[in-house]
Amino acid sequence: MIIIGEKINGTIPSVEKAIREKDEQLIRDLAIRQTEAGADYIDVCAGTIPDIEIETLKWLMDIVQDAVDTPMCIDSPNPRIIEAVLKYAQKPGLINSISEENDKCEVILPVIQGTEWQVIGLTCDDKGIPSDVQTRIDITKRIVEKADKYGIEQNKIYIDPLVIAISTDNQSLLKFIEATKKIKEMYPDIHITSGLSNISYGMPLRKVINQNFLALAMGAGMDSAIMNPSNRDTMATLLAAEMLLGKDRHCRNFTMAFRKGKIGSQKG
Repeated sequence: MIIIGEKINGTIPSVEKAIREKDEQLIRDLAIRQTEAGADYIDVCAGTIPDIEIETLKWLMDIVQDAVDTPMCIDSPNPRIIEAVLKYAQKPGLINSISEENDKCEVILPVIQGTEWQVIGLTCDDKGIPSDVQTRIDITKRIVEKADKYGIEQNKIYIDPLVIAISTDNQSLLKFIEATKKIKEMYPDIHITSGLSNISYGMPLRKVINQNFLALAMGAGMDSAIMNPSNRDTMATLLAAEMLLGKDRHCRNFTMAFRKGKIGSQKG
């Protein structure tokens, strides 16, 4: 399972405050804790007004890269912001994200052509997030075709089928699972990712919903998640799901995590 640590995001109040007050230590601690908890990538999102987004992203990137060796996931809704800050990355990582909205593919794909950068593709377009599965599949096809024109291999693409909040669409998970299975059938080398918290907006017991979504989506073929790896219950769910799906030989990862106190009792 490929874990993208989600905690360095300017839309989170504590991170927004750290950005505003230039609190480097909080950002550094978040990078270290997520890396130690098992993050494969550290998502870095300024979440600030456009006028200072480049400056803020560079500040965050510099702190993260000084604190850990974990590659970053550069996150912005503006592809030109991403294009502008990539030169500050010391090693290739992930770009979050492209889609069929506006010219996102046309800006980002030429920039990562011939590099080791990987990219997240969202199944949305100028009309927003589709309510049906087939449109998400069609968008995926167009993203893959565009990436292929630039020689970007499918194993460098992470498709996010964009789960909708279950409070607004009771079939949300079922649609996500159907889309995931169809995408993996068409493109076995493509990764499937998702932000876990998207499904639970507007609901009580959000962490419980997120954890169950994680397990069910993994069963359908999702092999990446944008999540908080420092959350012991979420990591326990992830490791248990991997074990139950036959991806943890002799149950070693689950057992070792328990013995090290990384999952299980909070007193461990």
